[in-house]
Parts: sequence; C-alpha cells; structure tokens
Amino acid sequence: MVQQSQIEHAKQPGRLDRYRARWPWFDHLAKAGGRYQNNYGDYFGAGITYFSVFAMFPLAMLAFSVMGFVLANDPHLLSEFKDHITSSASGQVGDTLKTLVDRAVQARGTVGVVGLVGGLWSGLGWVANVRAALTHMWDTQVPKQNIVRSKLGDIGALFGLGIAMLVYGAIITVGSSPLTRTLLEEVGLGHAPGLSLLIRCVTLVITVLAAWVLFTYVIARMPRIPFPWHRAVRAGLLTAVVFTAFVQVATLIIGKTLSGPAGATFGPILVIMLFVYFTARIILFATAWAATDPRNQEFVIPKAPDPVVIAPIVRNDDEVGRSALAGAAGFVAGAGTALLLRRRR
Repeated sequence: MVQQSQIEHAKQPGRLDRYRARWPWFDHLAKAGGRYQNNYGDYFGAGITYFSVFAMFPLAMLAFSVMGFVLANDPHLLSEFKDHITSSASGQVGDTLKTLVDRAVQARGTVGVVGLVGGLWSGLGWVANVRAALTHMWDTQVPKQNIVRSKLGDIGALFGLGIAMLVYGAIITVGSSPLTRTLLEEVGLGHAPGLSLLIRCVTLVITVLAAWVLFTYVIARMPRIPFPWHRAVRAGLLTAVVFTAFVQVATLIIGKTLSGPAGATFGPILVIMLFVYFTARIILFATAWAATDPRNQEFVIPKAPDPVVIAPIVRNDDEVGRSALAGAAGFVAGAGTALLLRRRR
C-alpha cells in the first residue's frame, strides 16, 4: 500500500505543471523561456553585441566626416568649436585636440569614403547575424536562397530597420519636446495640478508607442520567415513595454555608475555593450514568445527528420570460422552422446 501511494504521488503533476495547466499565458511564457534557452538565446545575444560594437567604428568615422564637412563650410562655427576646446582643455592637451580637429577637417573626404564602405560592409554582416539569430528562435525550416537574393534581402531589411529607427527617434523627439506642454495648454490643461507628472506620463506613453512600431518591424521582418505584421503586434507591444521599463531603470543605474573616475573612463563602452546585450536578449525572447504562440504555428515549417542510415553488418572471417567450428563441435558432441545412450539400451 505504501509503495502504491508513493507511485500515485509521483504520477501527480508538480506545482509548475499545475500552474501551466491552469493559466494558458503562463504556459506560453514557459514555452517561450524553454525555446529561448534551448536555442541558445544568451549566446546569440552576446554575438549580436559583438557585431554591434564592431559596426560602431565605421559609423563613428562617417560621423566625423560629416562633422568635418560642416566645420569646413562654416569657419565661424569651426572657430567657436576650437575656442570651446581651449576653454575645456588648456595647455598641451588643448593644442593636441585642435590639431586633431584640423586633420579631421582636411581628411573629411577620405574618412567619409572609408566610413561609408566600412559601414555598409559591417552593417550587412551585422544584419545577417541578427536575422540568423532571430530566425533560430523560430526553430523552423528556412527556405534556401542563393547568396545574391539573400544579400539583397539583408540590404532591404537594413534600410527598413533604419527607417523604423528614424520613425522611433522622430516620435520620441516630438513627445519629449515642449510641443507636449503647448498642446496641453491649448486644451486648457496648462495650469492643471500635477502638470509635470501628466507630461511625464504622456511622454512615457509616446515612447512606448514609438518602441512598439520599431519592435513590431523587427519581429515581423527581420527573421527569414514569412510572418505578417498583424501577427507581430502583440509581441511588439510586449517588447516595447519591457524595453521602456529597462531603459528607465538603466538610466538611474548609469547615472550613479558614471559619477566616479573609473566609471567616467571605462563606463561609456561598458554601458553601450550592456545596453546592446540586454536589448538583444529582450528582442530574442520576444521572438521566441511569438514563435511559441499557438496562433502562429501555421508559419512554422517542421524541420526534416534526420536521414535513416542503413548499414549492413559485415562479419570478420575469423569470427565466421569460430562460429562454424563451435557448431560442428556441438554437433559431434550431441551425436556421440546419442550413440552411447543407444548402446546402453
């Protein structure tokens, strides 16, 4: 009886299984977490971080080139810029910085070409790796494409992502500008109590909406599978909410981290790497969440099973000889035993 009760107790579902059976949303979240872990989400997040930091160098060269063209066409602005350097860093350091500015202005064309070519090359590598990581979260069979069509798709995805980021930046800029206060004053809420809190809430909502547009595009168009926009809306909203909360918390932590001398020296690059890493993990998990949604299983192409290998069994001649000898010995022994028994009778 004791063993039977123990067996019945072992067959009962655990607490986690009961929660998954009771709440479908929790079961979906657990499936997304399992898909993220089983498909190496953390490793892909680290890879995206590396390629993102690597792609920043040609972009920085391109930015320096644009700044050089602006300063070369505006001598008054160039003079003000040098005066600002002198007031910020006097002595030999200031002279060195001004020399670097003059060289950057003179080499603006070369730096711009190198930055543009390097940015296009590193950008294509970056978007290819990001698309591969997001596609891996779907755990699906990907249709094969030739390299030309694949690179054209990467270029289209890269430009589409750039447009989505510009829209994201424009919406945030409008939401955080004095325009919000002006609109509230126009509707008669200019002197309402708690106006600062209301503006902050409106800005936060606008930030979430902008992130919603950006991440919906990323989840719908970056993986190498045909996935419609309207199916990525829920995952995009989830990503936008989590990302906005992460940015708010990270802003508080970064402000305290960069206050010290060590933080001021090594903090910026570490902040960039951590920000990209956690953002990549959020997007990868959201993609896994969309891929494990029961309503999206029609877009999953099952992978082909592993091929069955039929291998003939080849015996060694020595083993065959031993088997035949053992069989003959057994036959002789059996025949001799039968003959002795017959003679005794």
